[in-house]
Amino acid sequence: MKIGLITFHTFSQPGGVKRHVLDLSKNLRLRGHKTKVIVPRRKKSENYGKDVILLGTSFPLDFSGTQADFDINFNPISIERTLKREKFDVLHFHNFGFPSILQILISPAAKETLNVLTFHSNIEGSTFLKHFPSFLYLLNRICQWKIDGVIGVAPLILNYFKYYKGPKKVISNGIDLDKFNINVSKIEKYCDDKINLLFLGRIEERKGLIFLLKAFKILNKKFSNLRLIIVGDGPLEQECKRFVRNNKLKEVIFEGRVSGNIAPYYRTADVFISPALYRESFGLVLLEAMACGTPVVAFANQGYKEVLKNKSSGRFLTKPKDYKTLAKKIEVLIKNPSLREKISKKGIEEVKQYSWQSVTGQILDFYNVCQKYKSQKGNNGFSLEDAFKKLLTKDILKWVEKVIEKD
Repeated sequence: MKIGLITFHTFSQPGGVKRHVLDLSKNLRLRGHKTKVIVPRRKKSENYGKDVILLGTSFPLDFSGTQADFDINFNPISIERTLKREKFDVLHFHNFGFPSILQILISPAAKETLNVLTFHSNIEGSTFLKHFPSFLYLLNRICQWKIDGVIGVAPLILNYFKYYKGPKKVISNGIDLDKFNINVSKIEKYCDDKINLLFLGRIEERKGLIFLLKAFKILNKKFSNLRLIIVGDGPLEQECKRFVRNNKLKEVIFEGRVSGNIAPYYRTADVFISPALYRESFGLVLLEAMACGTPVVAFANQGYKEVLKNKSSGRFLTKPKDYKTLAKKIEVLIKNPSLREKISKKGIEEVKQYSWQSVTGQILDFYNVCQKYKSQKGNNGFSLEDAFKKLLTKDILKWVEKVIEKD
């Protein structure tokens, strides 16, 4: 079987969807399938090798405290040419990149393929949905029209597809246990008598680094043997560095973006902290830390609560933005090496259920379910024009009324 894995997120930036797609491609190949990854181009210089096809253009878009992608194919003929050349049996879309996904789905070549969607994003509470709630209606109608099955990486994701009548299944993110494990070498320069705390992620509003820095300020006054390692970059990096300088925080290391193997950072850390505030659908970084034997402390956003639902981990969740309680949770682990060791062992066992071997098998089984559904379904009376009319007339008029009222 030949599978096209289509993501609408640029590969020029690190991200969970990028890692998911590349790991899924690798594991499908290990099972004897052929794969190609299709990704939009953001920079002219991008080149990811023969197994990655650059198709369409991605533009950065600030979206609810993070950076998203707006994707479009300026040359629709290239879509048809690519799909005819590759002769995919399955097109597996990762997230709903608009309008690029529509351009691909209406291609004549896409009629012959099995079309599956994995939705990774938690869009609950986003500003976009507040202004355009009928987007979910449009999403469901397009999926009913052209998608043969929907995967959500967490149970909360499938709430967005309650009107979709095709096959739906929760299949979590996978983790490469060959890459993330306790045998990974630690970073030698940080192996001393200090306790290493780790943040790894994009330095933006949604990831909440500033609240970790506020917690670290509290801990700095109590302990002289702490080090905070920050891996990543982003629009709030300078603001966070300014906070460190103004508060004279000691041993805060900004490593910047790490393009290579990040597993050594997890192995070096005594505690991994993820202060993400909202709209986390799953939390791949939590699994990576657990696989490397590192205890996790995090804010209790909806996605993280699903991953850390085990009691041994869940008690180290705290309310988003509550940096004082975050400091207390970290302090418990700082003071108690035996507890860190206990949590480490439990995390290593727990994370095995998310191995790519297991996740890949579930996805392949789901393809079979979707194929049976595809052979039975018709057009379901879908009208793209009617769907857009509903989206535009209902939501845009509401939004205009709100703007007028404010003025």
